[in-house]
Amino acid sequence: MARYLIPAEETVAETQVSNSRFIATLAPVFSVDEAKTFIARIKEEYLDATHNVPAFVIGHGASVTAHSNDDGEPSGTAGRPALAVLQGSGLGDAAVVVTRYFGGTKLGTGGLVRAYGDAVRAVLEVTPRAEKAPTHLVMIALPYSYYERVKRLALAHQGVVRDEDFATEVTLSCEFATEDFPVFQQALKELSHGSLDAEIIKTNEATIIPINPHDNIY
Repeated sequence: MARYLIPAEETVAETQVSNSRFIATLAPVFSVDEAKTFIARIKEEYLDATHNVPAFVIGHGASVTAHSNDDGEPSGTAGRPALAVLQGSGLGDAAVVVTRYFGGTKLGTGGLVRAYGDAVRAVLEVTPRAEKAPTHLVMIALPYSYYERVKRLALAHQGVVRDEDFATEVTLSCEFATEDFPVFQQALKELSHGSLDAEIIKTNEATIIPINPHDNIY
């Protein structure tokens, strides 16, 4: 499975067009059932709204399940533009519901397309990202003299230190994206002149890894 970006948490943003309020709620979802549950919850939360327009993508890239619905808006003016913006964001495993409270002024088909697309853009701009990637959890037993250098090496190769045990020697448990691990393993051997080796103790095909918010680009 390739690594890809997903929403890190549920996020809400509101826009206004000609007195109509558009509230976009975006969340991570990992199956069609999860997406349906999320959509049903948002519809229940905004039960008095004029429309609750859903769109979601499950998976990423060539292996994706996508869906949208206009929820009573004119055909093609709401769900489709919301989904198009969501797909264009590069996120996978994401669902959005755009809630509309009608403000008394009709927007026309072009206005609706822009309004629903802009509502999704607004929530994407404030949504923190995480990464979904296959990972290895590895264990490294090492002398105290190597501790600081190996820890720095792991962090330099995008590793996450999960546990540290200090006994007669130090045991580090670190997590790496599977594609990053071979490079770290080689660097570890070079650092220790072949005396240290990281042992894979567990592989997770879908680990959620928070990323630096400054790396978020949309």
